[in-house]
Amino acid sequence: MTAKSTRAKSTGEKATGPKSTGGKATGGKSPKYEHAYRTILERLKVGTYPVGGRIPTESELAEQFGVSRVTIRRALELLVLDGYVESRQGSGYRVLTLSPASDTCLTSFTDAMLRAGRSPVSRLLSIDRLDPGMPGTESLPEDLASAPTVRVRRLRLVDGEPRMLVNTFAGLAVLGDARPEDFPETGPNQSILRILSDRFGLQWSAACEDVAPVLAGPENAELFGIDANVPLLLQSCSAFDETGATVFHEDVFRTGRVSFTLGRTGRSANF
Repeated sequence: MTAKSTRAKSTGEKATGPKSTGGKATGGKSPKYEHAYRTILERLKVGTYPVGGRIPTESELAEQFGVSRVTIRRALELLVLDGYVESRQGSGYRVLTLSPASDTCLTSFTDAMLRAGRSPVSRLLSIDRLDPGMPGTESLPEDLASAPTVRVRRLRLVDGEPRMLVNTFAGLAVLGDARPEDFPETGPNQSILRILSDRFGLQWSAACEDVAPVLAGPENAELFGIDANVPLLLQSCSAFDETGATVFHEDVFRTGRVSFTLGRTGRSANF
């Protein structure tokens, strides 16, 4: 699990802005720092400030919003606290991710690659309905496996090289109307975390993860362009809502290695 954020609850949450913790509003309006927070966050979401890129300086933003630097600094501090951006002395603010890890183990592969200046691509392989007991459901948590599920299979490539095979499972009620156009091949919106939250309205508050070595079967070997029985890394992650019910599960087969860094705003992954 990552270090918990004191504000964010779900990795897939839609931006609703911070709760007011001070700064009195007049005339029933939100504090100025909250308006700045929401506006800057919306700019992140639409790509005005891309992942890995820098946000304008406090002075520039203060001029844009017609407010003081103190107000802008407070808005930016909230974005740092929520895990969207990082602050480095002498170099300003940099966009970390559009899907902060919050208090779960989930991190965005898409954002990690964009932040590193790489070119991630998602190739949709299939969207399948799986009924209880069918092949492919063996790894699912019991509550998810006991009802019809939908499996989305995607091959993730970086700079043209296959890096991950991702099998994402969710209930029929969630992904029953999933279509190929719901899963972009390029750009920041190919992130499965944002697809599940923004397109399908899925929310989660906790997750657990298991990591183990496996041998590549014939199908996986062909997808990765490797020999059968070559070791792969399997990361299995289940996400839960506040009642403890499983809302989605992923089996991720990887080549290479992955390491994680824990910080006060969450967990960052190095792929």
